[in-house]
Amino acid sequence: MDPAVLREDMVDGLESAAKDVLHDETVAVAMRDVPRHEFLPDEQTAYADRVHDVLGTRVLAPSTAARFLQALDLEDGDDVLIVGAGVGYTAAVAAEIVGDTNVHAIDISRPLVIDARQNLERAGYGGVLVDRRDGARGLPEYAPFDRILLEAAAVDPPEALLEQLADGGRLVYPRGTQRQRLEAVSANRERRTFAAVSVKPLLVDGEQSGAVERNRTAREDREHAIRRSESRRGWEQEWIEWEDTVGSN
Repeated sequence: MDPAVLREDMVDGLESAAKDVLHDETVAVAMRDVPRHEFLPDEQTAYADRVHDVLGTRVLAPSTAARFLQALDLEDGDDVLIVGAGVGYTAAVAAEIVGDTNVHAIDISRPLVIDARQNLERAGYGGVLVDRRDGARGLPEYAPFDRILLEAAAVDPPEALLEQLADGGRLVYPRGTQRQRLEAVSANRERRTFAAVSVKPLLVDGEQSGAVERNRTAREDREHAIRRSESRRGWEQEWIEWEDTVGSN
């Protein structure tokens, strides 16, 4: 079937009374225009309202992407940062609204960064900047941003991201662990809560897809060992070369 027809069906379904997800006409128009099949390996299921697993990450279902983008409340010309670029689809929809050179996207997984760049270029959004970064640190070189979207759950938004908001800016992220709700935080720390969502938590270095270490327990054990070592005093902290000491007497 023609992908354009599938896109129309996808958006119509999100706007229908049965799902009642998509209400923002700007987001709806953008989602009708972005070729989602360019971002996923299976064109037949690309427009189904379901999660896809690609290169160790979960690609948001269209309904979840719509909720994120509506909460972001994008306007033409906004400078946007997408944290957790994934395969690049959400960045493409944002680019359709604000312009591709106004969108910056980062991901902690190098394979996903490469994939997102290729997908965006193929889909016609080559102006989107995609870089490999630790999401919790944001992209300070290009700050401030009018809108920041964190596509990973956190108990609270990373302070570095809040500091990169422009005056009047907004950060949108899933708040919580097991139970999550979409939340928008303004530059002056005002909060607004939206619908329930379910996404994976924000990863740190060593936990990303393709990394040697992806076990949080192992990372925490190492961090505890470092803290114990740094807290030691006296003979525990300094190694004594006994042979050199004896030889000097």
